[in-house]
Amino acid sequence: MPSTELPLDVKLMTVVTHVLVAVFAVLSLGLFTTWLVRHPIWSVKAIAVHGDVAHQNAVTFRAQLSSQMKTRLNGSFLTVDLQQVRQLFESVPWVRKAVVQREFPNRLRVTLEEHQAVAWWGESGSGQLVNRLGEVFDASPDDSDGLPELAGPVEKSAQVWSLYQLLEAELGRLDLGLERLELTERGTWRAKLDSGAQVELGRGTPDELLARTRRFTGTLAQLTERYAGALQSVDLRYPNGYALRLRGVTTVIDTPPGATQPRTQPRR
Repeated sequence: MPSTELPLDVKLMTVVTHVLVAVFAVLSLGLFTTWLVRHPIWSVKAIAVHGDVAHQNAVTFRAQLSSQMKTRLNGSFLTVDLQQVRQLFESVPWVRKAVVQREFPNRLRVTLEEHQAVAWWGESGSGQLVNRLGEVFDASPDDSDGLPELAGPVEKSAQVWSLYQLLEAELGRLDLGLERLELTERGTWRAKLDSGAQVELGRGTPDELLARTRRFTGTLAQLTERYAGALQSVDLRYPNGYALRLRGVTTVIDTPPGATQPRTQPRR
């Protein structure tokens, strides 16, 4: 039986028909998907906040974020940008990190990690604090009593906090409180005790600075027994000893090989 080939115009019409059907199907699917996504059933009904909320509550979050929420939550549960919501919560004071997740069918779950303040950055009351990771953040604590002061270049904040912990533990053996630790622009370290005494630590690695401090704490008790007077200042920058000033007496401690007694000078 001879085969009959379809005319070219029929072939073209068949191809066009198939294409149109495919386009119609895609458009219909797209319109249905858009309708489904925008259906009120998928609107975000609630945001549940969990985790560290010692410095925040529903009232404060609502006051600080309500206006921004209207612009950030302009999508549905399925299309809302979780990164934008995360950034929004992390812009709130005391919030260090926020993790945002979808909870079917129409809730967002936000898990917060708050900063834990351990010191002021700069001066007390500056509005900047340091957390346990050595990060500087902006906030004002409810109770600032007992917070020490740390200072230096912001990018060195973790280094300053790390050294503070080492020195505080060493000085604490003699019940000496470390009130302030500063890294100057010249790269030298200085400290202030809670008694008001100033301590010059000089330059060096944390191990070197700790060794100088131990040399001081290891001999301070015998000096205070021998020389009466409140401690006013200490200079630990000497290679083999240190100098300190007591009220009424200036004392230079030198420890060359074989030396056992300190040299003292009257204060001028």
